[in-house]
Amino acid sequence: MTLVLHNYFRSSTSTRLRAALHLKGLDYDYVAYALKEGAHKRPDFLARNPAGLVPVLETEDGAFLAQSMAIIEWLDETHPEPPLLPADPLGRARVRALAQMIACDIHPLNNLRVLKRIASQFGADAEAQKAWFTHWVTETFDALELCLSESAQTGRFCHGDTPGLADTCLYAQVWNNRRFDIDTCHWPVISRIFEACESLPAFAAAAPANQPDAE
Repeated sequence: MTLVLHNYFRSSTSTRLRAALHLKGLDYDYVAYALKEGAHKRPDFLARNPAGLVPVLETEDGAFLAQSMAIIEWLDETHPEPPLLPADPLGRARVRALAQMIACDIHPLNNLRVLKRIASQFGADAEAQKAWFTHWVTETFDALELCLSESAQTGRFCHGDTPGLADTCLYAQVWNNRRFDIDTCHWPVISRIFEACESLPAFAAAAPANQPDAE
């Protein structure tokens, strides 16, 4: 049995996991769920992840793994080459911190269910939702830019000259930003790293626009 990825083309968590899978050179079957139509709330999906969130990775032995960051670390443990985390503890901590700035500080505030909630509970129209999304991206990207620009450990990618965990998160978030016309030129190091990622086939294959369910 091959890996099965239950995901949605536009989901940034799905994008980061797709990038990790491609960086590892792992084949998988692609199963799409239209989040705007509530497909992730169907009983068949909830049986795989009771939280009703994508992505879910179905392993070769039929286990269901949720939470993209946990799945990526599982991939690194079970398919260690090429590694997505550095070998040294300080390097691993730095990469995890960079990744979690995006995965923990931006994404939970800006995902689809939060945007829907501020619309239904507080009447946030499309312009207000854009302002909300842009605010939280800017808060973290300003800090991330400084972390990257001031560290000698930053190379072509977030940590050195090979892509890893932090790059999968950065790449996916920049793609997500495009939905709200956020110009990444305000953050030149982030922009440069995104372009370096986009030049690699593994990241291009993970891009939302290149998925079978892309609208």
